[in-house]
Amino acid sequence: MALKERIGTVVSDKMDKTVVVAVINRYPHPTYKKIVSRTTRYKAHDPENTCVLGDRVKIKETRPLSAHKRWAIEEILNKTNQKEEVKK
Repeated sequence: MALKERIGTVVSDKMDKTVVVAVINRYPHPTYKKIVSRTTRYKAHDPENTCVLGDRVKIKETRPLSAHKRWAIEEILNKTNQKEEVKK
């Protein structure tokens, strides 16, 4: 059985070693045939805390890592130009 993969955007990086990735799924409505967008948010494992808000990433399915984490960052496709804030 092949592991599932998704491509999405990082919408939260406030947790340690975890990011929230929003994946947009577009499909035609069964009755009206209009294209409908549905957003699903996945919590993904980011062990080095490399992802920042706005990054486009590829995530893959993995074993359960915590109560809500079932995905891991496979690669960062597009990096944003956001600078790290220095906390004083």
